[in-house]
Amino acid sequence: MKTIFKKKKKRVIEPLPKKIIKKASKPDFIKKAAPTFDLKPIQIKEFLDQYVIGQDEAKKTIAVAAYNHYKRINNPCKDEDDVIIEKSNVIMIGESGTGKTYLIKILAKILDVPFCIVDATTLTQTGYTGEDVESILYRLLQASDFDIKKAEKGIVYIDEIDKIAKKRTQGTQMLDVAGVGVQQALLKILESSIVNLKPSKKQAIENEMVMNTDNILFISGGAFGGIKDIIRNRLNVNSKVGFTSKTPQAINEDNLLKCIAVQDLIQFGLITELLGRLPILTHLDALTNETLKLILTEPRNSILKQYVRLFALDNIKLEIEEDAIACIAEKALEFKLGARGLRAICEKIMSDVMFELPSQKVDSYLLTCQYTEERINMIYNQYEA
Repeated sequence: MKTIFKKKKKRVIEPLPKKIIKKASKPDFIKKAAPTFDLKPIQIKEFLDQYVIGQDEAKKTIAVAAYNHYKRINNPCKDEDDVIIEKSNVIMIGESGTGKTYLIKILAKILDVPFCIVDATTLTQTGYTGEDVESILYRLLQASDFDIKKAEKGIVYIDEIDKIAKKRTQGTQMLDVAGVGVQQALLKILESSIVNLKPSKKQAIENEMVMNTDNILFISGGAFGGIKDIIRNRLNVNSKVGFTSKTPQAINEDNLLKCIAVQDLIQFGLITELLGRLPILTHLDALTNETLKLILTEPRNSILKQYVRLFALDNIKLEIEEDAIACIAEKALEFKLGARGLRAICEKIMSDVMFELPSQKVDSYLLTCQYTEERINMIYNQYEA
């Protein structure tokens, strides 16, 4: 028998209309990933004001640093004779709970760029157990859905940078793995360099990815406990005995961080090479009672607004007395919990109310000062115990 082979008909592909081709040439995910670089520093600060109360000095510094950084990206050097603009990496000093991490989160949200937070205490020098410095860039790559070009324009926040300072033991400097070694390893990625990345140490060399850190904005922050003593000693350095002695400067003990200088950080234990790659230094003010009350009520997503929204989903109108707000702020300041401690206190106060009211037929609820004080006193007794 003869086998008969039928010829397949050629499939004719009709050309796409021009309108469809234009849309297909630039997918939606690329449009969303494009950062909004056209914002001016004043506009960035106005957006930050909607979420962060106070800290005007820090917000101005960060807004200018971010604006100059992305302006630098959009205007690269065309000729060899052009002036080369260096990176504007930032280091922030502030007590725990003053809003360092939250401030950078909002900044990344404004600019619509990839963002990651890294804890400096987990980093070790290359070759030791723990995370290498290159893992910082790999986390940024994860945050950008493994799009290297998108990651190379992101923001990295290195938290607890003060924990890798030089250790001092009996008047001598102890150079350990978690100290100077990590600082020296950070120098490579903070400055413009090309870094090879691997998902893990066990991966093959073929899986390595290359990332350029030239356009990545690095912002570091820490509480720097004990640095106030260093600042105080520096300001009083001219107080000597004798006719030629100068009168000591008047020191504002409420906010010594306003007088922070690079030499204070060097004396604290950060190496000069690291500070040279973090040229912009700013501080966050200590929180006051009035600031804490504003944090509870004023921001767009303030804590009390979140509770009002939660009760509204159960068709319950939540009202809060002014004295109750003042009581919460006063106790948060007394416990030295910072802004993040406000949520913990509010949860303790509202736990029984949130447990009982959803199952009851209630249209509204008023949080009184008396009930707030009773609940807070219960918490305070637990702290004392």
